[in-house]
Amino acid sequence: MDNVIKIETPLTRDDARKLRAGDHIWISGVVYAARDAAHKKFIEMLDAGKELPFDIRDQVIYYVGPCPARPGQVIGSAGPTTSGRMDAYTPRLIELGLTGMIGKGARSGEVVEAMKKYGAVYFGAVGGAGALLSKCIISEEIAAFPELGPEALRRLVIRDFPAIVVIDSEGRDMYSAGRKKFQRVFV
Repeated sequence: MDNVIKIETPLTRDDARKLRAGDHIWISGVVYAARDAAHKKFIEMLDAGKELPFDIRDQVIYYVGPCPARPGQVIGSAGPTTSGRMDAYTPRLIELGLTGMIGKGARSGEVVEAMKKYGAVYFGAVGGAGALLSKCIISEEIAAFPELGPEALRRLVIRDFPAIVVIDSEGRDMYSAGRKKFQRVFV
């Protein structure tokens, strides 16, 4: 694809602000994999005055609970999970410096407002393509919460992971724009 933007993590707020809804992206570098159970633990730690098990500033979190790896594989199927399950926790993490999230599905108004205020973006990954997406993951290790099994916090190194900027740091939302476009066509 000629019009793909390649980005490397860490993703600074300045770099996040340059991305626009609809941009096709290939992400390379370190991202963290975490779902709702890990997010709940993050907030519990912060509420208790503890530090998170990784520096969240300029990081990207992929909402995934990967399947176990088969022999010879780095990781099993690793498709995105529904991002809305993290919405209760996400604004606080964005405030602390989280700049990117990868998942599927719409986000709450509170998450979008935090993205606009602090300069973060939401990337959409293709649901149902977990086996293909796992080929972009070149290493993985459990970073914290091993007791959570597939929902443990993982440190992933990815190369050319395909995504689309679904919501940018100005609040432009491809899901909302798409619904409006097709309401005009089918109403």
